[in-house]
Amino acid sequence: MTSKRQPLHEWTVDPDTAIALQKSLAPRINCSDQIGEVEHIAGVDIGFEEGGDITRAVIVVMRWPSLEIVERVLHRTPTTMPYIPGLLSFRELPAALEAFEQLTITPDLLMVDGMGIAHPRRLGIAAHLGLWLDMPAIGVGKSRLCGQHDEVPEARGSWVPLRHRNETIGGVLRTRERVKPLYISTGHRLSLETSISWVMQCLTRYKLPEPTRQADRIASRRTAETRRPEEDAASGQDNLPL
Repeated sequence: MTSKRQPLHEWTVDPDTAIALQKSLAPRINCSDQIGEVEHIAGVDIGFEEGGDITRAVIVVMRWPSLEIVERVLHRTPTTMPYIPGLLSFRELPAALEAFEQLTITPDLLMVDGMGIAHPRRLGIAAHLGLWLDMPAIGVGKSRLCGQHDEVPEARGSWVPLRHRNETIGGVLRTRERVKPLYISTGHRLSLETSISWVMQCLTRYKLPEPTRQADRIASRRTAETRRPEEDAASGQDNLPL
């Protein structure tokens, strides 16, 4: 999958420049439904190896609505930015974008392990990636980065708004009874309600929707390395066998 769009910015920047870029790009995120027919959904997850020196990006493409896996790419590249809270997309997305270049199937919807606009500056990794690729994207977070919310009812499919600075930035969604909820937020070109609907439609018997669950399974494979939830990924690309 080769993008012909002009890059939004350079990736090797200092923290102050990265923060300024987030503030300038966040207003460009489209939180309305701008999505066509969906034939393929991609799950995206990022991991790390060798103490964080190597970034490991995984993309799993599934056919909709069967959720059959039709393509998988794992790409490793050296990590170029240290771990800085709130700036993870600058650390993780270079590897993800290189992985996208290896795809032969262009997805119609992205589900990303991480935050969309549920971010202090409204530009988490799912929003940053969706804007960069100009694709509908959803952030599927396992833990809260910012904001407050009420208790989520126990019933599957129940959700409550996640609010930050008097603004709704996401939804806290119960995908399984008696299991911790997920933090769902708009990445780009989708409303919150539609994002939650897509997550629910992609659930099987697990907590995570299948696109990010399958990507997470591959991104989490490691030997002696340990994976931190807020980071984790190296030189080269591996097209996994189907």
